Amino acid sequence: MNSRKLGPSPADLQNHLYTSFLEGSTADVALRVHGSWDAIYKLHRVVLIQSGFFRSLFTAGFAESTPRIGSGTGLDEIVIRFDDPNITRAARLYGGGPPLDIDPSLIPTLSKPLTPSFPHEPPLHKVPADHHPATPRFLLSLLATTVYLSIPFLASQALSSILSTVGPHTVLNYLNFALGGHTGLLDRDSGEPEAAVGLESVAQIIEYEPSMLDVSSIRDNSVLEHHIKEDPADLQASTSSMSYDYSEDYETEGATKSPSYHYGALSDKIGEACACWLARWGADILSLEEKQMDAASHEERNASFTRRRSKTVPSGSTSNTATERQEEFHVPVIWSRGGLNARWVSAVISADTFFIRGERERYDFARRVIELRRKRGIVPTEEEEWINLFKQGIYYANMFADFLTLSNQSMDDIIYVSQDVSPTTKKVFVPLSTIQAAHWMQSILRHQITARPVSHRQPSVSAPSALPREKELGVTQTTADILMTATTSADDSKTLYQVPVNSSVRIGDNGNDYNGTLEGGTLSMDQLFFSSPSLSPPPSSPTLKPNPVTAPQVTPVTEKDFFGLHPPVFTTSSAIASDSRGKFQWSTYPPYRFAVEFWDLESLKEKSRLYSRTIWYAGSLFNTYIQVVRKKGQVQLGIYLHRQSSIEPIPPSSAPSPSTTSTPSEALPSLDNAVVVTHNRGPSLPSLFPPLTHTTSHYSPSIYPSSRSMSPRSSGRLSTSPSSSPSSSLPTSLSASTTTSTSSTPTPQLPATAAPVTPPQPYRDPRASISAYFVISCASATGSSQTRFSSSPDVFSVGQSWGWKSSSLRTEEFMDVQVDGSTSNSETSPNKDSSLRATIVLGLV
Repeated sequence: MNSRKLGPSPADLQNHLYTSFLEGSTADVALRVHGSWDAIYKLHRVVLIQSGFFRSLFTAGFAESTPRIGSGTGLDEIVIRFDDPNITRAARLYGGGPPLDIDPSLIPTLSKPLTPSFPHEPPLHKVPADHHPATPRFLLSLLATTVYLSIPFLASQALSSILSTVGPHTVLNYLNFALGGHTGLLDRDSGEPEAAVGLESVAQIIEYEPSMLDVSSIRDNSVLEHHIKEDPADLQASTSSMSYDYSEDYETEGATKSPSYHYGALSDKIGEACACWLARWGADILSLEEKQMDAASHEERNASFTRRRSKTVPSGSTSNTATERQEEFHVPVIWSRGGLNARWVSAVISADTFFIRGERERYDFARRVIELRRKRGIVPTEEEEWINLFKQGIYYANMFADFLTLSNQSMDDIIYVSQDVSPTTKKVFVPLSTIQAAHWMQSILRHQITARPVSHRQPSVSAPSALPREKELGVTQTTADILMTATTSADDSKTLYQVPVNSSVRIGDNGNDYNGTLEGGTLSMDQLFFSSPSLSPPPSSPTLKPNPVTAPQVTPVTEKDFFGLHPPVFTTSSAIASDSRGKFQWSTYPPYRFAVEFWDLESLKEKSRLYSRTIWYAGSLFNTYIQVVRKKGQVQLGIYLHRQSSIEPIPPSSAPSPSTTSTPSEALPSLDNAVVVTHNRGPSLPSLFPPLTHTTSHYSPSIYPSSRSMSPRSSGRLSTSPSSSPSSSLPTSLSASTTTSTSSTPTPQLPATAAPVTPPQPYRDPRASISAYFVISCASATGSSQTRFSSSPDVFSVGQSWGWKSSSLRTEEFMDVQVDGSTSNSETSPNKDSSLRATIVLGLV
């Protein structure tokens, strides 16, 4: 017998409630709203209590829990005042309503990581009929409203949409919001409606009551624009409002600070995504920004010249202006005045995760940005920030270490930096004392390595039985050591660099699916606000000596550390204050920082290695490599730091494939100047939120036979034999790519590689094994998130590698992974233009 349920279906009930909402029938409460708008809404309590705000209001014993008769409406009238100007009419408790339409030109894709039309002006987008345009301002306002009213399913949808649209045209708006700024006024010129499309008649607008929002205060929110006379053409409304440091950097007597609006972990999550994006793409954007500014200056000069000669130009002459404008760049202001403020410029450039080749390139980049801003005038408070940037944000000791060779060119580079004078201020960028101190520090480190390979420091007071090891230089101290040697007043003239502990964290979207739980349920507000950057499980790497910290401590990422950009650099007093247990390790030597990039990962065969360029640091050669690992039907990427033998051949490094290069006008700058071809990078978003759980392991792989056995450890640590030849572990395509083909039209071998380059080696570390800490930060393909692997000091023998394999690297962004765990043919892979970018921080102990 077939049983049949009687009564209306859930869809029928939802449609009934929505119809009652549209018609205002059977309403039992009237909400009189005052805020950025003033209106009366006739609503239903049973629907409103979906919101935590109204549930508490109507059921927790407040005065509103008892129905009362209001005046004029015949309904129970409740007055609600929204002091937050970011809160607008965006709330969809009744279901239904117009579908939201996000402009496709704002969404990064795997093939177009900087949005589809970038760097050109996006095409005009026509919003479909009965759809509501979900502009960046609308999405931020929707998030602010739903957080205040405690509506988790709407807040999660808004957050997902925001994170999926982080790009060049939205990053500063989103960052401003994360820092407590205002979303901006409604842009009626762009066609953004005041009320939801199709719901204009739902609210009874109160025209005669003044708004609680002081519009003038919103317009003055950007203190930078208010206090600095600026060319309006330079200030783009979509990117100029930054509030975090304006009130500090440009505060004047009598100026009032604008109110700040922060939404807890959700604001921080948006800030993390923006910081990650700036770290990955900042260097690329500057080149385009400079081109656009030069083109604008050239066009202005031509226009002035044309006006002067207009009377002499023949009437039949034609111009290519229309054609040229089609090719004009449309790059938002990021680095120049009107974009990031000085403190954020300094924070991004000095960040360990900033994707820049090395310290010399970091110096050149900082110089370009500062001179770009100085073109619009000198700002004293900015100049103070630039002094700190050139003093502390660039590690000259490692920059000059690359130059300490026997060639004259190296000395010329040192002289160049010491005599490099700003064309604007006529002053050097770096004081001679800073260069001399860096040179002296590098000389001391060289002496420690070549003349004193065994440490003679006194045993740590925190571990009296600990004896120095030959693999350690003895150049680190614990916080307890510092306390024992510190005088009554700490010497803050000394800079300390924190030695990391084992950890794996996700910065940015964190891999969480904000649209719901794994079981298909809706996230609660508590779940939505829970932010744990740690990946599970943490790395299982044993260290050479006992870890001074019993468990990884992951510090929450907030605006105080520029959402994870600020490097772990401390003064003596701040180091002591940060470690109450006295067990952190500190070094007075800055770590070595460099960036690597890997291409065509979908063509990499299992167990083959794709290497980066090789660098020299502190007497040893290092490089990184990528491997594809398949285990139990799952494809994972592994990334490893490798101590290269100085007597074996240097492996060729990953390079863009000539078959996937773009035209010069569309190409972004290449990391490796040795590679003359350009490449069109591709972003990542097919799977914006991978599963909640990740598998991460940290070990030294032993994929190839070892000439000597090592006792296995319970943690799964393995070791590559120091005598193993790196050539045996290279991808099969590498050797083929370096040979000369007899064919007239050779087929490019993938992954493509550049010719190996051996870096200069001023001296060599005589020790067979060293102890080093390192951090590898891998950016997602679109740049809105970052996976950061940190390792406390590990033992590196010559030819040994340490690293991680992890599903958190989002293999699907760089390879076409099939359901069975295999990868498709490289010719048909949709992600073949994506590159994996990583930054490495490396230091000896």
